Amino acid sequence: MTRWALALSVVLLLGGLLTVAVARRLGKSGSRPSAFVSVVALWIAAWALWGLVGGLAAQYGLLQRYDGTLFAALALAAGAWQYRTQVRQGRDRGLTVFVGAQILWAVLVMARNGVLAP
Repeated sequence: MTRWALALSVVLLLGGLLTVAVARRLGKSGSRPSAFVSVVALWIAAWALWGLVGGLAAQYGLLQRYDGTLFAALALAAGAWQYRTQVRQGRDRGLTVFVGAQILWAVLVMARNGVLAP
């Protein structure tokens, strides 16, 4: 599954970069393809960092378990929301959605590991 996710991410990112290059050639930089590439790059980086940190935390006993499959669903939903927000209201609002989703993921990981239990 990880290989497929990585392959799909690379294809999406390269396709986005190609469309950005074409848009710049046509004089339309700062367009929707640019926003798409930006959002995909942020979520790929977040997926990689959360996987690394979560895996290390589980390995060294800071977390009981770390399952990143739910993160993929969160990334798809929040990434779509971030893209729509960024296109309609600007990059800053899109980044607000991104940061909010990261905080939500941190809370979910802590809740699944009993850190938030009284």
